[in-house]
Amino acid sequence: MALREIRTNDDEILRKKSKKVDNITPTIITLLEDMAETMYEAEGVGLAAPQVGILRRVVVIDVGDGIIELINPEIIETDGEQTGPEGCLSVPGVTGEVERPLIVKVKALNRNGEEFIIEGEGLLARALCHEIDHLDGIIFTDKVIRYLDE
Repeated sequence: MALREIRTNDDEILRKKSKKVDNITPTIITLLEDMAETMYEAEGVGLAAPQVGILRRVVVIDVGDGIIELINPEIIETDGEQTGPEGCLSVPGVTGEVERPLIVKVKALNRNGEEFIIEGEGLLARALCHEIDHLDGIIFTDKVIRYLDE
């Protein structure tokens, strides 16, 4: 495992749409492991592959319950709404209020290529939406209702 450089908001790669992962290769497994290590080192709760310069639909999240690895994640259902603070490892020093669904259901593949569905509520729902947005070139600042003082 290795730490990867986190791209910041002026990097054009963050605005590009990521490509679907067709085959889960050892390279993808290494990417998942490197992303997790990078996320933990930066004290984040999520990281998407574009944030480390890789345009693939790969996400890691840990909101305190252990690592969640998502390959080709797709939001299939949402319910309710919540408004709360968000920040981003790619936009250091900026926090803003963002409206997100309260509950999110996501379909994805695990590292073994097996499809699974994860349901997140509250912070996990927010993290799922935030990281999946990254895969489509969307940064949380695009959705900020109000910036918060640091």
